Amino acid sequence: MRWLLRAGPTDYILALSAAGTSLPVVGKRLEPLGAMTAMGVWSARHAPQAISAMTKDWLTPGINDAHRRDRETTQEVSVAALRGVVSAADLDVEWPTAERRPPIWDAMRQRRHLYRRAVHYGNSPAQVLDVWRRKDLPAQPAPVLVFVPGGAWVHGRSMGQGTALMSRLAEQGWVCLAIDYRVAPHHRWPRHITDVKTAIAWARANVDKFGGDRNFVAVAGCSAGGHLAALAGLTPNDPAHRAELPEGADSSVDAVVGIYGRYDWEDRSTPERDQFVDFLERVVVKRRIDRHPEVFRDASPIARVHRNAPPFLVIHGGKDIIIPVEQARSFVERLRAVSHSMVGYLELPGAGHGFDLFDGERAGAMAHATSLFLNQVYRAKAPIGAKEVI
Repeated sequence: MRWLLRAGPTDYILALSAAGTSLPVVGKRLEPLGAMTAMGVWSARHAPQAISAMTKDWLTPGINDAHRRDRETTQEVSVAALRGVVSAADLDVEWPTAERRPPIWDAMRQRRHLYRRAVHYGNSPAQVLDVWRRKDLPAQPAPVLVFVPGGAWVHGRSMGQGTALMSRLAEQGWVCLAIDYRVAPHHRWPRHITDVKTAIAWARANVDKFGGDRNFVAVAGCSAGGHLAALAGLTPNDPAHRAELPEGADSSVDAVVGIYGRYDWEDRSTPERDQFVDFLERVVVKRRIDRHPEVFRDASPIARVHRNAPPFLVIHGGKDIIIPVEQARSFVERLRAVSHSMVGYLELPGAGHGFDLFDGERAGAMAHATSLFLNQVYRAKAPIGAKEVI
C-alpha cells in the first residue's frame, strides 16, 4: 500500500516491464522496454538542468573565445596534473597529435585492435566481454585493463565506449577487456558490481589465453562505469560481492582510472544530488535510503576509501552538467587524505559529460594521460613482482 501511494507513472511502467520479462518465450524480448523507461526517467530528471546550462553557455558573450582557450590548455593542464605522478621523462616526450573527429565515429567503423568479440566471463548471457589487443603482441605477458562502460546503471554495454582509451593502450601493447554487465531495472543493485568483480576475477584466471599478464590487472570506467571501477578497486574480495564468484577467485586490481564518475550515493545536500538518490531508490537499488542506509553507504566509493587503496587516476570535465565536478574533487581529497598510494587528478577545462565520445582532442589527451599513468604503475610494480618470485 505504501508503494502504491508513493508510486508515479514511471514506477508503474517499470513494474509492468519487470513483470513482463518473467513471461515465458517473450520475456527476454521485453527487457529493452524497461531499460528504455529507466533511461527516460534519468534523462527527464537531468534534461531541464542540462538544457538551461547549455542555453546560458551559448548566450554568454565571448563564449567561443573561452572555449578555444580551454581547448588550447588541455595538454598543459594534463601535464601539470601528472607532475609528481608520472616520471618527468615521460611527460617531456611530445604528445601524440589528437584526432579531431569524434571517437564515437571510429567506434561505429571497423576497430583495428578489436581482437575477439563476446567472450563469456560468467554464466549469464549478459556477462560477455570484447578483447582488444594488437595481433602482433610480443611473447611476454602484457598488462591488462578491464574497461567498464557507463549508462546510468540501466545500460551496461561497452559498444561505442572507451574507443580512444583502449585503442591507445592496445597500440602500446596492452590487453584490454571491454565488458558488458547486468543492469537495472531488471537486475537491481548490487548485480552491477558483482559482474564487474566477476570479470576482474575471470581476467586474473584466464587473460593469459589472450597474451595478458594475470599479475597486473587495472580497471577503468566512465560515468556509472567510473563509479563501478572505483568501488571495485576499493573493495577487493569483499565478502558481500562474492556470491557468484568461484571459490578462491581474486577480484583485486592494481590500479584504477575513474572518468567522470559519481562517487557518492549518500549525499542529498543539493537538489541535483537529491534527485540522483531518488533515481537510485526508484530504479537501481529499489530500496529507500532512510530504511537501508547501509546499502547506499556500501555502494559509495568515497565511503570505502582506505589506506591500502590501489593507485588512482581521477579524470573529470570542469563543465560536467550531469555529474558536477565537485563529486570528483571531494573524492580525490578523500583519497589523498587516507590512501598511501599515488593519486592523480586531471580536471579538463571546458569538458562536459561524455567528452570522450564526441570530443576527439580531449579524448586523445585523456587516453594519453591515462596511458602514462598506467604504464608508470605497471613499471613500478614489475620489479616488486620479480622480487616476490625470487
